[in-house]
Amino acid sequence: MNQESIKALFKNPLYYLLPFFIVAIVLEWLHAPPAIILAAAAIAIIPIAGLMGEGTEAIAEHTGPRLSGLMNATFGNAAELIITIVALRAGLLELVKASITGSIIGNLLVVLGLSMLAGGLKHGVQKFDKGKVTSDTVLLVLAVTALAIPSLFTKTSAGIEDIDKIEFLSIGVAAVMIIIYILGLLYGFRMETEGPLERRSAEPLLHEKGWPLRTAVIVLLIATVAIVILSELLVQQVEPTVKSLGISEFFLGVILVPLVGNVAEHLVAVTVAMKNQMTLSVEIAVGSSLQIALFVTPILVFVSLLFNDHMTLVFNNFELIALIGTVWIAALVAEDGKSNWLEGAVLICLYLIIALAFFFL
Repeated sequence: MNQESIKALFKNPLYYLLPFFIVAIVLEWLHAPPAIILAAAAIAIIPIAGLMGEGTEAIAEHTGPRLSGLMNATFGNAAELIITIVALRAGLLELVKASITGSIIGNLLVVLGLSMLAGGLKHGVQKFDKGKVTSDTVLLVLAVTALAIPSLFTKTSAGIEDIDKIEFLSIGVAAVMIIIYILGLLYGFRMETEGPLERRSAEPLLHEKGWPLRTAVIVLLIATVAIVILSELLVQQVEPTVKSLGISEFFLGVILVPLVGNVAEHLVAVTVAMKNQMTLSVEIAVGSSLQIALFVTPILVFVSLLFNDHMTLVFNNFELIALIGTVWIAALVAEDGKSNWLEGAVLICLYLIIALAFFFL
């Protein structure tokens, strides 16, 4: 890593949290209370997930515009995917499905809201590429509708004999969503324009000079191994923490997992919005939700087939209402191609209301 890269690294306050990796391991070795170990592991994941994202961005900068968009579309949520796969292996299906809901809602309300709020306070009314964002939100509406179908099926078919049908329906929906995801990538690649799942790299806006390719690959590999270790620590503490603190596994999934896996990306979206690059900021928020819905979720359905507990795409009523309402509101906000600080503040307030309801659910 060159000297400029090291200086840029320590300009990001998140990376001062890296020592928590050692703290979490030591606490586990000392058999500290589960809630404390979970908190330390969660804090440690934040900067390491940031390194994964920055490493991906740096590699993308060396691959050219076409492959760059594909990389950002495919590996943008790698940290959260790793955490949820580890949770699947532990049988924490409720936490995994809650994290899907929390990620989509968090990206569209918190990330988009903070970006519009920060950018609007600094620059007033900001404009973004209406056409690109509209195509993204249309695809997101389709994806959330597909996610809702297995849940709606259970409302009309609640018999024991329908359990297998629900599982097969979930697998079928997941397979079709993967096909849609691939088609979206192929469209952008063949049309020589940004497809609905692609976005430009934020690396040039954040750093004058990014990491060399070799450094980026090494950082990405080390960060991936560290995320796997921390995910194991975090998941092991979920059930003891739920029992000791009296909070639900669902709440941890809907708030904690998306937060620790995406904080770094959230800050990138806000940073580029403050640099008056609102199109990229909106693409990060909406594109990340698309990746969760069309890539991460189907992958989790198929990965769960390797374990004893199989994941279905059945969400509770409140999750469905929150998902559909959030996507609808995001589409309305993006409709005119303009944003301001008030819209951002309203989105954040809506998230706080939903989070409060999730806490009591």
